[in-house]
Amino acid sequence: MKRLTKEFYRRSDVLKVAKELLGKILVTNWNGVITSGRIVEVEAYAGINDMASHARLGRRTARNEIMYAAGGVAYVYLCYGIHHLFNVVTHGKDIPHAILIRAIEPVKGIELMLERTGKKRPDHTLTKGPGNVSKALGIYTEHSGHTLSGRQLFIADDGFTFSNNEIGSSPRIGVDYAGTDAHLPYRFYVKANPYVSGKPK
Repeated sequence: MKRLTKEFYRRSDVLKVAKELLGKILVTNWNGVITSGRIVEVEAYAGINDMASHARLGRRTARNEIMYAAGGVAYVYLCYGIHHLFNVVTHGKDIPHAILIRAIEPVKGIELMLERTGKKRPDHTLTKGPGNVSKALGIYTEHSGHTLSGRQLFIADDGFTFSNNEIGSSPRIGVDYAGTDAHLPYRFYVKANPYVSGKPK
């Protein structure tokens, strides 16, 4: 299993990168304790011209400034004051593309994931939805800006891939404020995978 290189993240096509993240393994290693899961759902956000993006129209704030870094770092933000949402920053410096990891299929450290989430058994809700992904893997806003090429928080390739026939696409979820951009098919997911979160209305 090899960690993805910076070059993987720094490509210009955020949709291609997003689709290729499906099947990869998201890993956290906090104090030597490892939890991981296979990515099965993502959403792409295409920078300043994407009205669903935090960087739409060139917005730069203390929260989203890390989106303008060169690809290969984490962007973690707080949603509704409760959920810590993990995103992968892509493209080059000052081009704020990002990919939200919406769901993973647990691979390693399930008992610890249950402890972190307060769940009693490892059903599909354990890592279904972006808030649950971060909670199960111990990812918080303090990890925003964290490099994805280190040993603590990274995405790896174990040689597994999904075929094109197994991958679906749809508009993103919860971005009704984005006008016509709300209808862009920038959400990619593994068809029939039970960990994939709810379909958009």
